[in-house]
Amino acid sequence: MAEKTEDKGAAGQGFPGFDPRSVEAYVVKDPQTLAMNLARAAENLGKAASEWLGPRERGEIRNPDTNPLNDLVKTLSAVTEYWMADPKRTLEAQTLLFSSYMGIWTRTLNQFSGVPVEAEAPTQDKRFADEDWIKNPFFALLRQVYLVTASWAEKLVDEAEGLDAHTKHKAAFYVKQITAALSPANFAVTNPEVYRETVATNGANFVAGMKMLAEDIAAGRGELRLRHTDSTKFAIGRNIALTPGKVIAQTEVCEVLQYEASTDTVLKRPLLICPPWINKFYILDLNPEKSFIKWCVDQGHTVFVISWVNPDERHAKKDWESYMREGIDFALETVEKATGEKKVNAVGYCVGGTLLAATLAYHAKTRNSRIASVTFLTTQVDFEHAGDLKVFVDEEQLEAVEKQMESVGYLDGSKMATAFNMLRASELIWPYVVNNYLKGQEPLPFDLLHWNSDSTRMAAANHAFYLRNCYLNNALSKGEMKLGDKVISLKDVKIPVYNLATREDHIAPAKSVFLGSGLFGGPVDFVLSGSGHIAGVVNPPAKQKYQFWVGEKPTGSYEDWLAKAEETRGSWWPHWHAWVEGKDATRVPARKPGGSALNAIADAPGTYVLERV
Repeated sequence: MAEKTEDKGAAGQGFPGFDPRSVEAYVVKDPQTLAMNLARAAENLGKAASEWLGPRERGEIRNPDTNPLNDLVKTLSAVTEYWMADPKRTLEAQTLLFSSYMGIWTRTLNQFSGVPVEAEAPTQDKRFADEDWIKNPFFALLRQVYLVTASWAEKLVDEAEGLDAHTKHKAAFYVKQITAALSPANFAVTNPEVYRETVATNGANFVAGMKMLAEDIAAGRGELRLRHTDSTKFAIGRNIALTPGKVIAQTEVCEVLQYEASTDTVLKRPLLICPPWINKFYILDLNPEKSFIKWCVDQGHTVFVISWVNPDERHAKKDWESYMREGIDFALETVEKATGEKKVNAVGYCVGGTLLAATLAYHAKTRNSRIASVTFLTTQVDFEHAGDLKVFVDEEQLEAVEKQMESVGYLDGSKMATAFNMLRASELIWPYVVNNYLKGQEPLPFDLLHWNSDSTRMAAANHAFYLRNCYLNNALSKGEMKLGDKVISLKDVKIPVYNLATREDHIAPAKSVFLGSGLFGGPVDFVLSGSGHIAGVVNPPAKQKYQFWVGEKPTGSYEDWLAKAEETRGSWWPHWHAWVEGKDATRVPARKPGGSALNAIADAPGTYVLERV
């Protein structure tokens, strides 16, 4: 009884709604060890600074001619001018924010005083999953102030008038980046998990974290290469990209792989896959359980894959026409030599699909009918609704990128990787900053994130053509793109099209892919898969994950199509295979890589894929 009385008395020394024992995990127990570890962490931080400064002092990294912060300041200044131009608007904006603050302050005082407050619903925001973001008044106050301020800032952009659509889009994107960066979850003393970890380990978490920071800057040769996974656990050809096959042909821009058959008979029409060159092709062959390539082989497809080169200064002048002729057209010739077949089924993924669509339009002008059916996976051909990536492409920014590429002949892969990660900064940047550098925790091994970090460079001429003709001018959708001596139009593409979008895609938004369906001149089957740009595509049937929707022909609005579409649980792969067989299910005896005409150059996955940035 006496012990219980002492406990009650101890609790009573605090505020009625606050138990002092709840802060015990935040009280430093060993200040001497903490101080020593903070000094060691500072030493490691100094090493990180040296890794950052070294390449700049040696001239290996030059400061860009234009500072990306300039565009941010310029864009947000336009929003600020709107709200500051009219004193009434300024007062309204301030009143909205401070009235929200007063509501939070009142709730916090009530929580301290023991006055019942309305229970908050469980948050879906993973940054604030720890229970102390709600239970602890200090962290609860921080969280609420942050969320209200972030929402207020986004509202100011949304309600700003007189801005052109692109400026408003950029402003909304930049505000999201700023608010994501300033989350209290990103700082040691304002994140309850990090704070407790610091106390529990006496700062050893910072020692490990700053060591990782130095290693990651060294790995990026002076730029931060944020680690998302333990890449030491993966090796191409050892535990990823394992499907048996051979490299049977090669140009300066690609290798052509043919995979060994696993069935006695195969479909007469071979399957040629054109992946994006912005990442490496083995996303379609991560491991035997996830491999789209292996699954296709097991269904009886004779699978050929283009493995793009990881370009350097030697490839500076290789443009879209080069990638079409030395990539897709060369691969088609290789398929015919290896199999004797003039007709193929083709698959294009992301920007590989955009190039494939343009190639098909060019083929239509030149009466080349080698491709009998085409499948596009998360491929945009109309870039009007291309999402947040359009933020990075306007005339001023594009000129800066082109000037940068001209100096070295390519765009470094880290630049594109950073842009893609910024589309989901609250998921792909800041949680890893917190876990790696503040908590000092090594990320877990994950094959998909290993592939995501295995970035590629972009040849200067090719990338400039893509950005200008697609994102900036939307020339392909308008029938204004020029390849070779031809102005091409997608209306000339009359072969059957299977057009797959993914519902949560941040790179090729489903609405954008849907609208592109209407540009082709032939029959289009539009299919929508659950999840995003990668998981929605790489979704093997055995996993029984996600779902897909099929419906009427893709006309009208995307929203109306989706409202009437029929949902099916599981993977879209079997539905696609049935679609392909519906075009021609004729089978022939299994083929060997290269046939009798071509000798193997190397085993799959080849040599181009091994080149790392």
